[in-house]
Amino acid sequence: MTSDRSTPDRTTPNRPAQSHPRSHTGADLPGPRGPATPYRMTVTTALPHADAVALADEHLASWLKREGYEEPTPAARSRAGSPAAPDPAERLRLGERVLLDRDHGPLRGGPDTGRYDRRRLRTPAPHGTQQLTLTVATAADGRTWVRLEAETHSTGSGVRTPCRVPVPELTRSLLPLLDAGDGPAAVHPVPRVITADEVDGLIDELCDPERRMPTVVASVPVNLPLEGWVEDVVGPLCHQLPGLATAYVLDPGARTAFNVALEYHTVYGGAVRTYLPEVDPASRTDGARHPVLARSRIEQDLRRAAALLAREPRRLAADQPLPPPLAAVPVLRVPPAQLRRAAGHPVVRAEPAARAARSDHAERVELAELALEEQQDRAEQQARADELERVRRTLRLERHDRRERSQNREGHDPREVREGRLRSGARALTGRHCTTSGVGPAFGQHAAAPAADRCGKPESFTELMARLGEFPLLTFTGDQKTALALDELRRTGAGWARLAWDGLTALQEYAEAAVRGTAGGDFKQWCEHTPEGCHRFPPRKAVRGESRTVFSHTKWKRERMLPVPECVDASRRAFMGAHLRIGGGRTAPRLHYLDDCSGSGRIYVGYIGLHLTNTRTN
Repeated sequence: MTSDRSTPDRTTPNRPAQSHPRSHTGADLPGPRGPATPYRMTVTTALPHADAVALADEHLASWLKREGYEEPTPAARSRAGSPAAPDPAERLRLGERVLLDRDHGPLRGGPDTGRYDRRRLRTPAPHGTQQLTLTVATAADGRTWVRLEAETHSTGSGVRTPCRVPVPELTRSLLPLLDAGDGPAAVHPVPRVITADEVDGLIDELCDPERRMPTVVASVPVNLPLEGWVEDVVGPLCHQLPGLATAYVLDPGARTAFNVALEYHTVYGGAVRTYLPEVDPASRTDGARHPVLARSRIEQDLRRAAALLAREPRRLAADQPLPPPLAAVPVLRVPPAQLRRAAGHPVVRAEPAARAARSDHAERVELAELALEEQQDRAEQQARADELERVRRTLRLERHDRRERSQNREGHDPREVREGRLRSGARALTGRHCTTSGVGPAFGQHAAAPAADRCGKPESFTELMARLGEFPLLTFTGDQKTALALDELRRTGAGWARLAWDGLTALQEYAEAAVRGTAGGDFKQWCEHTPEGCHRFPPRKAVRGESRTVFSHTKWKRERMLPVPECVDASRRAFMGAHLRIGGGRTAPRLHYLDDCSGSGRIYVGYIGLHLTNTRTN
């Protein structure tokens, strides 16, 4: 069930003319050379579970009808929206060698963990079988995941097959209707043009820790029109990316703003860059992770360039561990009665006389078909087990590499010296602390040194608020409820909490230097030129102040008039326009603060929560 066929590309391309450390080069994806590389899409959907399943069934039936196969009978549904069929799995025979398996039920761990619906379609292909599996899994917290896999099972190891399974038609038809997402990003089937006003949102997406898919950003040559380049080049170039990556095109204004903001991750001159998850805009070294496809390679052979561009997203889709709800989906098992029914034989037990009358030839055909189905099921389960083990090995190697890098950094960053300096600085500043009664809890006024390295990052805002005492020079003056409410957004809350912790850690280290007069500027400049041995926070996520529109709008300005001690302002309120971007997307959490290191010797955090009102949220 596919819509395009890719030409194998085994040529190692030359390094692109644009001077970036890494390009789209290298060998084919890991694994045996015989089987085609499978297609795997994993997204979230804003639709309810039952609506997502019904939509998938509708499009699957429509495709089967267009291909000339029988349409499957509708799955019976209870009032709650889950199938009411007595069998845990059913098999429908829709044509010669065309089988549709449907099952549903609770996730492993019991009904309280969530539920799933699955469709597995097998259709004939030259020298083998094409298999498409669609799974919809909803966790107990209500978040729904959609997984679509397409693969080819060859009948023999010596058969020559395409090097990759094409993007299924079902992907292109479902994506616009699912309201699909990947962390903060909406997943579209075609590239979307970005204007200068949308650059900040794009950068937030690139840096968001919850993003799983690569993000492909295309530039337009300065001497060519945007519309023509998008239609003639970028569209065909991204034809193999639906469901594997999100794609954007920078218009001229956005290109300038984007490259100014990301000096180590630029893209220009008609080149296309693939941004892998966890972008660090302030790191020159990180820029080497994100491959570039130069304009010269694109124009030399557009079809081969499209295959090169899809290589990294396919690799990442294959290597990414499954989200917990999808990992908890049990293995599909079709009962023997269903296997016999699909083979065209009655399920009831035959009488001895009738059984004796059956021909030996029909009996052999039945046994052969059942044996073939059982063999395919065993092969699929073994492939899943092999894939899981490969992912585990990859993750172990990555963890080992991270530990080595961390140990190397610690060799240049004596922790004991830094913590000892912090403790002495905190004792020297204790006499300068002003009372914070009446403006909220003053966490950490006489606390010990930060323990971020010792205790690790918090996994929730509840834990973060409880550990604010680890930052002696930071005082939280706001309402804890707005921060704790972020934990209710479980799908991204942990990533936001860790990013907020990174920001607070960087603010603490900046405050230590600022009270000594060695910071060299404000917090924004500190992030842009972080001293060796200090925690780095992305400069693009550190904002000096709000726009003139927000400052001049009475209601919006009042929202940012946040509590401070009387020694800072007699009204016990101060405008906190400086803030940290804690996430991207519509909710876009923010941390607002006031830098008073030159006065009281402290930084006051007045708000942690969802984005306050502005021109975009209003």
